[in-house]
Amino acid sequence: YRLNGVGIGKAVDIIQKMGLPDKKPCRVIVLDNNVPQISLYYKPIIGDSVPEASRRDWNVSYDLGGTWKEARKIGRKNSSLFKVDVVVYPEVSLKNLIITQIYQVLFNLSPAVEVSFWKGMKLTAQVVVPVYNDGYGRLADKVHPGFLTLQQTVRLPYNMWITGTLGAFNASRYGGDLKVFHVLKADERFSFEGRIGLTAAYKWDGFEFYYGTKMRLTWSLGTNFYWSQYNVQVSLKGEQYLLGEKGVRFDLIRHFRYCSIGFYAMKAQGAKSNGGFRFQVALPPYKYKRKGYIPRVTPSKNMGIAYNAGNERYYYKGFRANASENIMSNNSFNPYFIKSELLNF
Repeated sequence: YRLNGVGIGKAVDIIQKMGLPDKKPCRVIVLDNNVPQISLYYKPIIGDSVPEASRRDWNVSYDLGGTWKEARKIGRKNSSLFKVDVVVYPEVSLKNLIITQIYQVLFNLSPAVEVSFWKGMKLTAQVVVPVYNDGYGRLADKVHPGFLTLQQTVRLPYNMWITGTLGAFNASRYGGDLKVFHVLKADERFSFEGRIGLTAAYKWDGFEFYYGTKMRLTWSLGTNFYWSQYNVQVSLKGEQYLLGEKGVRFDLIRHFRYCSIGFYAMKAQGAKSNGGFRFQVALPPYKYKRKGYIPRVTPSKNMGIAYNAGNERYYYKGFRANASENIMSNNSFNPYFIKSELLNF
């Protein structure tokens, strides 16, 4: 299942149908690329008149309890290690700079080979194939590499994840990126995140690589609050962008099963305030199978667009470190979102 909430709900249904331990608690730990993300915990109530558990009885949390230390020693079946995915990312860019034309359009289909060789590791090698180019220049009209990255994620105690990435990113940047994400144990609606990148510029002319050596430091530090009743995420960050300007950014995003929609606003020193909206939409098929080690070809899990309402072309520039990174995928293991999916499916 490409939608985590739907897939976890199906897993819970199977576990309940098989039969839960009699008068004993049960914990399900959910992994992503073999790194634990969340757990679902069921504790029977002694003397409860309800003979069977339902989805509502499971508590979803970032807390793994004490069982993960024992469970991770057990051999896995049907591991995803060494299994190749060919993920086709549809990419659409629009700009409105000519008074006699509504939009200039760039449409690419960008397949990426994605594979993991050890726990938490992900290798991505992407090729950008232009399908339609109106006004985006000669270089964008050539087949050329896209993301070429090596990424490693580890989970530390106290609900903390660290992700480091090396390689060629989007926005014509190459170098390194380090991201830290921490969730408060006392109240999991609150989280903190920090990010620092050291990159330089590059460009592809077909498969000829031209690179600069002037490194730029970018960083971001902020906090998030998740309003679980409406699956709304509020974020406030201080950031430094590629030109060295420092600023603040505010995001308000609502997450649904098949899409995430939000607004953002930004203000940096020496630049006019800017903002806009963004959305990410899940792409079918929502269910698929893998046959052994045969490479699996699928479209990306979702695609989206960020609208630059202020038409800012110079300031507020940044980059993404991985092809699959977006507002929808970043929220896909949020325990409050998963719980709402269990109840509303």
